Order: sequence, then C-alpha cells, then structure tokens
Amino acid sequence: MYILIFIVFMLLSLVVSQVLKSKFRKYSAVPIGNGYTGKDIAEKMLRDNSIYDVQVISVEGQLTDHYNPEKKTVNLSQDVYNNSSVSAAAVAAHECGHAVQHAQAYAFLKVRSALVPAVSFASNWMQWVLLAGILLVNTFPQLLLAGIVLFAATTLFSFITLPVEIDASRRALIWLNSSGITSGETQPKAQEALKWAAYTYVVAALASLATLLYYISIFTGRRN
Repeated sequence: MYILIFIVFMLLSLVVSQVLKSKFRKYSAVPIGNGYTGKDIAEKMLRDNSIYDVQVISVEGQLTDHYNPEKKTVNLSQDVYNNSSVSAAAVAAHECGHAVQHAQAYAFLKVRSALVPAVSFASNWMQWVLLAGILLVNTFPQLLLAGIVLFAATTLFSFITLPVEIDASRRALIWLNSSGITSGETQPKAQEALKWAAYTYVVAALASLATLLYYISIFTGRRN
C-alpha cells in the first residue's frame, strides 16, 4: 500500500511540476504591456505597500525566487529579475506578497517562521530515527514514536505553508490588477501560473500526510 501511495504522489508531483514549468515557459513569452521588468514590479509593489526597508536582488538559478524575512530581501531569479513578461510579473508580485505578509505580521507566516528551527532539526534527524525505529519497532517502539513526532513537525510545516503561499498569490493578483500591471488579457494568465505553483505545495503537503499515516500504521500495528 505504501509503495502504491508513493508511486501515486510521485507521478502527481511530476505532472504538476511539468505543467508548472510549461505554464511559466509559455507566459514568459507573453509581454507585460508597460514594459516593467520583474525588478521594477517588485520595487513598485513594495513602495505601494509602504515598504521601504526591503531590497530586491537578483539570484542565480531557475525557480529560485524567494523572500528572505531575516535579511529582508526579495530574491528574484535572473529570468524574473530582468524580464518583462506575465511570468516575471506573477513571480515578482508573489514574492513581494510575502514581504507584505511580513510587514503586516500575517499570522500563518509568523507561525511558519517560528517552526523553522524545529523543522530544520527534524529534517536532519528524522530519516535516521525512523529507519532505526522501524528496524527496532518490536523491541524499542519508542524510537519509532520519536521519529513520527519529528516527521509530524515537517508535515505540520507543509500544511501551514499552504495558506502562506495562497495568501501571497492572492495579494499579488489583487495588486497586479489594481495597479494596472496586468490587463484583462494578461491577468488570467498570471492567475493560472500562480495556481499551478500553489498546486506543488498542495501535493507536497498531502504526500507528507500520507507518509506520516503510513509510519503511524506501522507503530500501531507493531504487535500484529
């Protein structure tokens, strides 16, 4: 059963990832009418939200865009930073959505940030604790239970990430439309790109939950 679940989520993740990349490639060829680059859009969205202490910088890699709350930087990949397209606009605005969340003390973002140290610790140790726990499940079940607790922390983090990402996209789309960055023709394209980006987090959260339930089933059925 676990192998079947693993295969299903692996295939689902692959499909979503490929569709996401396809959408971003497609909309990278659709220009924004005003000629704003991702950098321009990010800086404008920050100013429009009265945020002046966040820097927009360019980073290497593909799909490496993220907001760093500690350094207060919106990090845009070069394809987003330098380009004037629907994809660049959507990504830049989404990452600035996180900066707005941070500035407004968005509750789910605060919870996720608070969990980062615990999740970092859990991610480093849970695979080894779970492996040892499965091997010793009948003689030392407490070890598997400890691994389940560590894994549960990462699963909780995945689910708390969902509203954070969805809300950032919501803020981005509202601002893109109200500021005139996107038009009636390009707004649906930006929305579709961000929708598929959100699906990657949904699949990851569900896969984590399914795996957690699998480990719990091993623990509860250890004497059968």
